Amino acid sequence: MLDKFRDECGVFGIFGHPEAANLTYLGLYALQHRGQESAGIAASDGAHVRHSKAMGYVNEAFNGETLAGLPGTLAIGHVRYSTAGESRLSNAQPIVIDSIHGQFAIGHNGNLVNAGEVRDALIRDGAIFQTSSDTEIVVHLFARSRETSAEGAIIEAISQVRGAFSFIMMTKDRVIGIRDPHGFRPLAIGRLGDAWVICSETCALDLIGATYVRDVEPGEVVVASASGLKSIKPFAPASHSQCIFEHVYFARPDSYVFGESVNEVRTELGRRLAREAPVGADVIVPIPDSGVCAAVGFAEASDIPMRMGLIRNHYVGRTFIEPQQSIRHFGVRVKLNPVRSILEGKRVVLVDDSIVRGTTSRKIVRMVRSAGAREVHMRVSCPPTVSPCFYGIDTPRRSELIGATHTLEEIRKYLDADSVSYLSLDGLMGSVRHGRTKYCTSCYTGLYPVAFPRDEAAYLQLALKLNGDTPEAGEKRPMPVRFDTDPVTS
Repeated sequence: MLDKFRDECGVFGIFGHPEAANLTYLGLYALQHRGQESAGIAASDGAHVRHSKAMGYVNEAFNGETLAGLPGTLAIGHVRYSTAGESRLSNAQPIVIDSIHGQFAIGHNGNLVNAGEVRDALIRDGAIFQTSSDTEIVVHLFARSRETSAEGAIIEAISQVRGAFSFIMMTKDRVIGIRDPHGFRPLAIGRLGDAWVICSETCALDLIGATYVRDVEPGEVVVASASGLKSIKPFAPASHSQCIFEHVYFARPDSYVFGESVNEVRTELGRRLAREAPVGADVIVPIPDSGVCAAVGFAEASDIPMRMGLIRNHYVGRTFIEPQQSIRHFGVRVKLNPVRSILEGKRVVLVDDSIVRGTTSRKIVRMVRSAGAREVHMRVSCPPTVSPCFYGIDTPRRSELIGATHTLEEIRKYLDADSVSYLSLDGLMGSVRHGRTKYCTSCYTGLYPVAFPRDEAAYLQLALKLNGDTPEAGEKRPMPVRFDTDPVTS
């Protein structure tokens, strides 16, 4: 929606509660922003794992009858937006199988950068795949493991994949949460009475009345069973590369992600943006909903009032029928509408969290002008996005990223704005506690912490040059790719 990056996926699991499936349903409701293509729940009564999944929103995928068919005291759930694999029911998760290690269910948030290579090797060895999702390779590796325990088979399987992953898994008698050694994607642990909860964001804990305990650590495997919560750390230590875009856009502002309040980080982004790129104006207007927190910070630091000059229609579904171009900007106006009484005759600062292709931002600027704004200034609470993501975010090719292919002045002219400014990388990283030492910023720098196969780089039109300067936004030349370590292609 509105030319934004697509959220990846959300996972939820609970062990030890008589209403496990119902609570998982509520947890997925809270995580709906992380994926809107499909939703699924698997539940166990200790003897059998049953599951149900469907395309669409959570409230479309489940009703009282389907939830009643998922008895048990442990359950896991998943909401999906596909970053790897097509949008179809067979790719919906959790994936559930019966194997030599017993019944097994898995949901995944992230992207496995070596999935293609592992999949090809498994196919050559006789494996038959039922989905185009990268998650299914973990299922095959688990089923083929010669480890004697399900936990051992899970750890052996995960040790063979590389990339970004926060997994939620379930056997008939335990729930397992796993976070990759770099910690790209969030995963939190909570308590609800005697029950254990593992989920993508703390907002899901809030909805069901659970208490946040801590995050699953990078490289940690946590197992909730009748014996309590067990922690295993089977992976070699790795540099932490938490996704900074979780704070910029993906996570809900009422969540704590990577140990920090998303609301507070986004508000600080706005404060720093106001100090870095001040502008004489009459009113600060957020582009809803994701620009609101940064706009609050911008208004606070600039001492300019913030007003809701754009109203979002919250009742627009996933698709709507567009008429012909007889109605100009229909696609944007059905979702956003300007408030003329706030904008007319004013110098307006529009605050947004990011600009991808710029097509929607351009329409919004022109819409604000048509409502009578005297000046329109665009402020963006993150640096220009100049490089695709390989770690679980659906980003366009570099050629489609306006920050990678245009100078700042070219962007201003394209948007038809009086001025455009982005937050600096230093400003972004200064807004989180751990700064650059803990976060992945590859979408802003082209510096990738985990290497990916060359064929995937070629597909995304990236030039594999290990040593080269990251181009500034607007330089029209191939983007060099740099790794913290040498690239691994097998």
